[in-house]
Amino acid sequence: MEKGGAVYILTNKNNTTLYIGVTSNLLGRIIEHKEKLYPKSFTARYNLNKLVYFETFYDIEEAIAREKQLKGGSRKKKVHLIRQFNPEWKDLFSTIENW
Repeated sequence: MEKGGAVYILTNKNNTTLYIGVTSNLLGRIIEHKEKLYPKSFTARYNLNKLVYFETFYDIEEAIAREKQLKGGSRKKKVHLIRQFNPEWKDLFSTIENW
């Protein structure tokens, strides 16, 4: 059986830098970002710990394909996607805590 996955976008408190990631464990991965588990990582160095967008998939391969698609798009397209999904750019972490 295939393992599911998620693609997500993180930003900082001022919404100036975006990071797109993919994972098979969204809750666990966001906790790692918030706790700066990897202090030298891009997300830790730029304080990217606010979850502003995510999509879930039944298949991790679909999530990886979507991540590549999003990374290939312009910042303008990413901002538009976030605004449609989360107009106030709130941290969506609490919405995934019960997964």
